Amino acid sequence: MVHTRVMGQRAVGLCGPEAAQFFYDEKNVQRHTAIPGPVLSTLFGHGAVHTLDGAAHRWRKAVFLSLVTRESTASLVQCVAAAWEDTVVGWTAGREVVLFDEASRALTAGVRRWAGVPLETHEVAALAADLVAMVDGFATAGPRHWRARQARKRRETWLGSIVQDVRDGRTEAPEGSALDLIARHRDTDGELLDPHTAAVELLNVIRPTVAVCWFVAYAGHALYRWPKHRGPLQAGGDFAVAFAHELRRFYPFAPFLGGRAARDLELGGEHVPAGSLVLLDLWGQNHDSRWWPDPYRFDPHRFVDREIGAWELVPQGAGDPSAGHRCPGEPFTVAILAELCTRLAHLDYQVPEQDLTISLSRIPARPRSGLVLVPAPRGT
Repeated sequence: MVHTRVMGQRAVGLCGPEAAQFFYDEKNVQRHTAIPGPVLSTLFGHGAVHTLDGAAHRWRKAVFLSLVTRESTASLVQCVAAAWEDTVVGWTAGREVVLFDEASRALTAGVRRWAGVPLETHEVAALAADLVAMVDGFATAGPRHWRARQARKRRETWLGSIVQDVRDGRTEAPEGSALDLIARHRDTDGELLDPHTAAVELLNVIRPTVAVCWFVAYAGHALYRWPKHRGPLQAGGDFAVAFAHELRRFYPFAPFLGGRAARDLELGGEHVPAGSLVLLDLWGQNHDSRWWPDPYRFDPHRFVDREIGAWELVPQGAGDPSAGHRCPGEPFTVAILAELCTRLAHLDYQVPEQDLTISLSRIPARPRSGLVLVPAPRGT
């Protein structure tokens, strides 16, 4: 445990599976008072499920969990794969493309179709830019942050009007789609979500899916640095899933999660004062040699034929998503990544000279260049 201060507030930093179990116990750590306003105004949205605890959190989260079935995951992957192929077909041989940007648009096109959100093809790029901005600006000041705020406000208004149109019968939502379920969801008080909150939660389905573009860019980075993995990855299957897990373990995204101590606590003989910030070190746990031998070696084989414990690999949190705050969309992330990484491994392209550095001081981190590719002529 590390005692420190964050933005002038008393804070403690925790790391490891035992610490993760401590952090996710709602009797110890609560979320609803810990998420800073700027993060709500950019990444999660005010009134989001992330701001709830206890029964209210579990009831609202049940909507998200109902979407994450084997069938719906396969359907989402199919939609994203089709959008990816449409994107790749449009690439011109010899002309540079930025993998991060291309992936964000393909993911946006795929997830909006799967979610049942009406959108014209020519509007996809603008929506993708807004969704990326929300993620890119949540933990920074300056222009990135204000772009994120403006993007969220714009898209909450847009989706709120769509939700209202669905309820009024002016727009049809495909049965069982994210739009349908969220528009019809009633909270613990028995009332429909107000259109703004419904829009917030719909964005919390769509936005994290598009954020997979960070890891698609990392996949390009990994294949450039360690091309030996290209052949096994082309076969897909278990190795593709292992490759996706290793991308999420090895590469940086968000460094920690935060909550607030619900009462005076003790962990490992250390005092955690009531009301203090409690930070769970995701990056540290994913790179700790106690759980990951040779942790700074990129090795997908560490996940082949391995059962991953709920408290071990924590790029998107830990524990049981049905009982705690762990991201329920993690199966979406893994399945989409496995599919797109396999398809990326089959493409013929060159990686020109560029700035491939990844700054750990940037949140969320990403390859500086976005990973520029030069497609080869088809059939070569």
